[in-house]
Order: sequence, then structure tokens, then C-alpha cells
Amino acid sequence: MSNREKAIQLLNEIPDDKIAYIIGYIHRLITEMEEPNEETLKAFAEVDEMKRTGSGQHFTDLDELWNI
Repeated sequence: MSNREKAIQLLNEIPDDKIAYIIGYIHRLITEMEEPNEETLKAFAEVDEMKRTGSGQHFTDLDELWNI
């Protein structure tokens, strides 16, 4: 029996009131496989630049962050 067949067999045993959890998990697995879009890539580059140059806003603790 293949892993796909095992998964289908297990899905058939899950009660309907619990299947939403499985759907959410599978959806996250699938979306994690997608390539980041242009906006996300720009954000990654911005963070890399901030780390490289030490620029950007800095906080010493969470209280300081929440009080901005």
C-alpha cells in the first residue's frame, strides 16, 4: 500500500467534526511549497539590508515594542 493510499484510508476514518483540522494542515503544507511573491521577496531583501547595516527600529524588550 502506498503512502497516498494509507493517507486516504486514514482520512476515511476521521470523524467529520475533526476533518477541518486535517484540511487546514494539508492546505498549509501546499501553500508552503509555493514560491514567495515579489512583495515578500522585497520584504526579505529589506530585512537583510537592515541586518547588514544595523538600520531600522530597535527594541530592547517587548514592553518597549508594545509602547510605540
